[in-house]
Amino acid sequence: MKVLIVENERSMALEMEAFLKKTYLCDLAFTAKQGLLLMEDNQYDFILLDLGLPDKDGLLLLEEAKRNCPQASYIILTARGKIEDRIKGLDLGADDYLPKPFSLLELQSRMHAIARRKSGLKDSMVDLGDFTIDLNRRSVSFSNEDIDLSRKEFDLLSYLLLHKNRPMSRMQLSEHIWGSMNTEDYDSNYIDVHIKNIRKKLSAHAPVEWLQTIRGIGYKIKL
Repeated sequence: MKVLIVENERSMALEMEAFLKKTYLCDLAFTAKQGLLLMEDNQYDFILLDLGLPDKDGLLLLEEAKRNCPQASYIILTARGKIEDRIKGLDLGADDYLPKPFSLLELQSRMHAIARRKSGLKDSMVDLGDFTIDLNRRSVSFSNEDIDLSRKEFDLLSYLLLHKNRPMSRMQLSEHIWGSMNTEDYDSNYIDVHIKNIRKKLSAHAPVEWLQTIRGIGYKIKL
């Protein structure tokens, strides 16, 4: 999944990027202007938004960002202690509010919780046919035995799971797994090869009818 970090404090922004890029694709912006430019060219799953930006109040940026990236989940990051700021941010459409200083593990946990809630998943462990996928541990198992998936294979499987029952195009999947891709560089074979590998590894244990090909579009997980 793709994350935009809009944070004025460079050291904090770089620390968040270093931590989150183990799981997510991350872009950085240190001003509201930089953030808006990135939002014009990219679709993000999460936008982590500092309120204390040098060129625009973060709450004003949140209003504009919601128009540019309505599908994104927003977490406000701020040292402001006023309850009014928190209430206004949530009223403007933020999904969560994390006061500084905060633990990066807590930030990641809140992101996981928001993703599960929006996808309608009640728990981080989900049964897919005869398999169990653990979104927090980033593992897929069959009869309590882990199946060796590559990082990209798991990213692809979990992204489809978080958008379960929705057909996802190859372009959408490529953008959210590999990052921004120019149309001339786009090659749907990237996705097809990974799906083929996932099916091969899982079908060695049990059928995977829930991982469906949508002709002319892409793929979906049907639950």
